[in-house]
Amino acid sequence: MRLSPPKKIIVEQKVVDSPLVEQVKRNLPQVPVEVVSHWKDFPGNDPDVLEIVSFRGRLLKSCPGTKHYLCCGYQILHFGTQCTLDCTYCILQAYLNQASLRLFGNEEEIFQALLQELRQNPDTLYRIGTGEFTDSLLLDPWTGFSRRIVPLFARQSNAVLELKTKTDFVENLQGLNHGGRTLIGWSLNTRSVQLTEEPRTASIKQRLAAAQRVSQWGYFLTFHFDPMVEHKDWRQGYRETLEEVFQAVDPSRIVWISLGAFRFMPQLKPIVQRRHPRTRILYGEFITGLDQKMRYFRDIRVELYSFMWEIIRKADPRLCVYLCMESEDIWKEAMGFSPAQKGGLARMLDDAVQRKMSIGLHCSRSAPCQHEPS
Repeated sequence: MRLSPPKKIIVEQKVVDSPLVEQVKRNLPQVPVEVVSHWKDFPGNDPDVLEIVSFRGRLLKSCPGTKHYLCCGYQILHFGTQCTLDCTYCILQAYLNQASLRLFGNEEEIFQALLQELRQNPDTLYRIGTGEFTDSLLLDPWTGFSRRIVPLFARQSNAVLELKTKTDFVENLQGLNHGGRTLIGWSLNTRSVQLTEEPRTASIKQRLAAAQRVSQWGYFLTFHFDPMVEHKDWRQGYRETLEEVFQAVDPSRIVWISLGAFRFMPQLKPIVQRRHPRTRILYGEFITGLDQKMRYFRDIRVELYSFMWEIIRKADPRLCVYLCMESEDIWKEAMGFSPAQKGGLARMLDDAVQRKMSIGLHCSRSAPCQHEPS
């Protein structure tokens, strides 16, 4: 996968001397840089422009769940917004009002605020991700952000970081002191969905090759089949992807796999129709859910989930599998249990992390751990 450089970098004066700006300028010496006095001076409407601003707002936010469906208790760390992978179904098309890539240059302030939050709640296990408003590793070849944040999390006793991506940009992760505290995650799908709905992303083969590499460097992995799309030959397609996952990496290196059927806000539909007129992803059998999102009919979702659940169980019956934003009755029908029977969904994921951390804390700088707990 290749990353096209921006045509221009615009920097807010307040962060002009930040390590992030210096790193980006070193990695993109041919790209012109313009400094502006305030972030409001940014045009914000050019996808070929990279903006670096001072972060304003709440540092950590809870995953935007809903009271009607089970939420995992994930925390989102903001380091930037927008994504140029341009997947047809991406919610950012309706969520963000700027087209430009935007990074937050005041990293030291962000890191200090994060550490303060963790220290104030030492008995809370924080599961933190950066991939809600952008791809976690998309710009890493330019920013080197992973080389600063991964060692930071390695020193924390009550937090893990998940870097979730559809790229294969993992070079900066090699040789870092990660302490088993950073999970590297990939969104996956069938090959046909990747080709038609995610054409700018790394191929499934490239993503799994990258997963194999970081596993060899001692990182634990996560995989996210979200959105799962009902389409012709979907059973064969998802079976093949799962088989490739378990051929590429040892299941014991996987902390969890999430499953989530395609769903979308009604206001996203006209945007997708305008921007991606060839996609057929919007024309399935949908019903309005309790969260007012359009969702596949119940029997379709149950069939998708139960199909994946059976394959994963055969590969590793201990592997943590969870449904993203579904009700307890869907869990029971598709998988035969509900999170409440295991202390709740957040507890399920905390337990999955802690089982791995018991060995992850003893990993060397780059060598994989050698023993899986019973």
